Amino acid sequence: MISTEQSRANGTLVAVRDSGPGIDSKNLERVFKAFYTTKSGGMGMGLSICRSIIEEHGGRLWASANLPRGVSFHFVLPAIANTA
Repeated sequence: MISTEQSRANGTLVAVRDSGPGIDSKNLERVFKAFYTTKSGGMGMGLSICRSIIEEHGGRLWASANLPRGVSFHFVLPAIANTA
């Protein structure tokens, strides 16, 4: 499930939730490290690249447990002023 809302800091918050097997809570931050993967054929680059792009735009990306199963990925990006 994907949801969006206005963040408290005048930006946009996006959440992507699934109901798969989830990620062990001790690895929730580790999944953003380059070359860490939970997939047998994974390269471990996707989430690291996503976080870098979001941070370069002044945002933040994080993960949390989705109870009773699954994981939620959230990112927030700041609003930009309309210069037109």
